[in-house]
Amino acid sequence: MTATPELSARTFGNEDALPRVPLPDLRDTCTRFLTWSAPLLTPEQRAATEAEIEAFLAPGGPGETLHAALAAYEGSPGVQSWLDVFWPYRYLGRRDRIALNANFFFLFQHADLTREDRAAALISGAVAYKLALDDESVPPVVQRGRALSMEQNKYLFSATRIPGAEQDTVRVPYTDAWPGPSQARHIIVLHRGNLVRMDVVGPDGAPYAPGDLAAGIGAVLKEAATPAAPGTTVGHLTTKARAEWAASRAALLALDPANADALDAVETALFCVALDDVAPATDLEACDRLLHGDSADRWFDKAVTFVVFEDGAAGINIEHCGLDGTTVLSFVDAVLGADAAAHAAASGARPQGTPPTAPVRFTLDDALRADVTDAGHAFADYAAATATTTVSFEDFGANRAKQLKISPDAFAQLAYQLAHQRAKGHLGATYESIATRQYRRGRTEAMRVVTPEIQAFVAAMGDPAADAAARRAAARTAAEAHVARAKDCQAGRAPEQHLWELQLIQKRRGAELGVTEEPALFRTPGWTVLRDDYLSTSSAPSVNVLYFGFGSTSPQCIGVAYVLLPDRFNVYLSTPASVADAMHAFAGHLRDAVRELEALLASE
Repeated sequence: MTATPELSARTFGNEDALPRVPLPDLRDTCTRFLTWSAPLLTPEQRAATEAEIEAFLAPGGPGETLHAALAAYEGSPGVQSWLDVFWPYRYLGRRDRIALNANFFFLFQHADLTREDRAAALISGAVAYKLALDDESVPPVVQRGRALSMEQNKYLFSATRIPGAEQDTVRVPYTDAWPGPSQARHIIVLHRGNLVRMDVVGPDGAPYAPGDLAAGIGAVLKEAATPAAPGTTVGHLTTKARAEWAASRAALLALDPANADALDAVETALFCVALDDVAPATDLEACDRLLHGDSADRWFDKAVTFVVFEDGAAGINIEHCGLDGTTVLSFVDAVLGADAAAHAAASGARPQGTPPTAPVRFTLDDALRADVTDAGHAFADYAAATATTTVSFEDFGANRAKQLKISPDAFAQLAYQLAHQRAKGHLGATYESIATRQYRRGRTEAMRVVTPEIQAFVAAMGDPAADAAARRAAARTAAEAHVARAKDCQAGRAPEQHLWELQLIQKRRGAELGVTEEPALFRTPGWTVLRDDYLSTSSAPSVNVLYFGFGSTSPQCIGVAYVLLPDRFNVYLSTPASVADAMHAFAGHLRDAVRELEALLASE
């Protein structure tokens, strides 16, 4: 029997010992792909898809050639995972706006603190985490005795996405261009369209005490009390489609050398703090502002932006390219899990007086001022064209699901499918993010939720002839199938990302490999229907988080972000305003579906 290796207590000490993401077998991937897509296809669509799968898998065919190239890459020196190229392309290759479309948020539990003290507490906690990360004393996350990858933590501080004409890049520490942790000592505070640089670490490396930080925030509120002049709030540009923003950034740099210094101040800052001039009347209003806000007070390319409202309510907006929800939750739990005094004691913070602050200003000409103004208006219109709502269950949570002897996540997904069927009259492709950080540089796997068993469950719930026992049996069978599929995803046995990377290899290297045309598999109903989301779902369980949220992913999609805790279940929904009625119908049916499913399972 092989002994379990002792785990390192250093933050990044287990990375090299983590297993690699397994490269799936090609035929197994194709079999799963057909199985996963089949419930969403007509018999004719399934037959067309199956025929192209066989052509793709034929000896000497495109699938074999592309997979061989991927296997050769996976075995190359220095490659950590067959997904090493995939992940940068998936996030940095998108060409639409990331603001609202890709960034995600958390609304924190409320705290009885002033705006200044809440901001100071968040800064104190974040700086304490950063310094602990620098000396690798943040404990590695361990799940069921297995260490999880901590690599994403390197994207928390001084990480900024840089727009590119064809693909974006990231300016980030722990790289050849910027070895080791960031030595930056400042953050960027945004208020009323003004950008202000504020030191949070003193000249000798000791963080400022919480009282000093609160005084610094107060100083910024006074310094930035006058709203920035129209057309000067460069943060608006970060809402543009990526190639357009790249062109605007190039124009900034070409206009005046001082703009390079201004960009450098923002891009090297440890993180941003946005001080919003609003006290949200509801959690929904707070969520919406965290999702998009007034882009005059955002820099959406920054990895981490804390948002603090007038009344001390707060949350965080995250740029997604290097950070997934599980990593951010660990960070948030550390920041919110202790008060400012405890963080100050842990980090060695000490009183040093009010931290230095300085405005960050850009030199703009008429064309750039018009560009900034147009970007702000366009994004405000885009945000207004997004409909959102919340659904909250204060007396249902994971503990109740476990009492009912069902996986809490399976319960949630069954309720979503039942609500969708009743709201729209059919099921649709549903994405669920499954974390795979047990692997070296692991991120997430794409799970597709609709199974034949879920189809049967939804049909049974709508069948007047089906009695409670039949419906209950269908629910439990569907839940078991859901759990089994999630385990397949966690084990690296999922088809979508594998096939997607083969498609991308053909685009990048097709001529070299002799696969000059995109395989017809990627134009089949199976491929297009499976990935055309009607529901895009992801969960973020943390006692420190009230709501989690993100934008929808397609014109008919409802984004479903949920916080499922032992004693409560909160859901944030988003969709294009043009289909808002369907989202609100879904929300209403979801309330009923949760109660109905709970009662059904409790009646055994």
